[in-house]
Amino acid sequence: MINKKTQIVLFVLVALAQLYVPAKMIWDQEDVLKNGSEYKFKTDPVDPNDPFRGKYITLSFDNNTFEVKNKMDWQRGDEIYVSITNGSDGFAKIASISKEKPENNQDYVKAKVGFAIGKGSKISIDYPFDTYYMEESKAYDAELTYQRSQLDSTQITFALVHIKNGKAVLKNVLIDGVPIREIVKKEHLKNESEK
Repeated sequence: MINKKTQIVLFVLVALAQLYVPAKMIWDQEDVLKNGSEYKFKTDPVDPNDPFRGKYITLSFDNNTFEVKNKMDWQRGDEIYVSITNGSDGFAKIASISKEKPENNQDYVKAKVGFAIGKGSKISIDYPFDTYYMEESKAYDAELTYQRSQLDSTQITFALVHIKNGKAVLKNVLIDGVPIREIVKKEHLKNESEK
């Protein structure tokens, strides 16, 4: 039987381990936001409502396909490394994909193969930053605002993503350069004042 002193020490160690894991996850994300490279990914909306995950916007990206030599070499769900660069329009574009971690200093993100497209040799890429969570009271309004922005071809919607050493953190979703949270807040205040 374990004595009381050993039990207390074990309890403290387990408690510290349970605090360390989430603290390390938060620290890593903050490091990516602070020291990672910032990219703008053009987006299209999808309208989800998953009661198990809460309110969020699922993002679909304009630039999420890549031409490969033989699409049969790439299986759905395979982990891949996507090298990212900025295009001439200022938005992120795929420079290359690989099954091995890039050796050069180019920014990359770990992602997964989505599916083969058509009869050609294109595959889609499932990025790890495709979910933008929002405060539940504002999420529905954000979905509507985002959908309206897609109907207006003059508006540009994009996700602001920080990338460092294969890790990516979705910082914000913007419509014409304005964070969606600010747009929803302004619309909410406008609706309240009209009541």
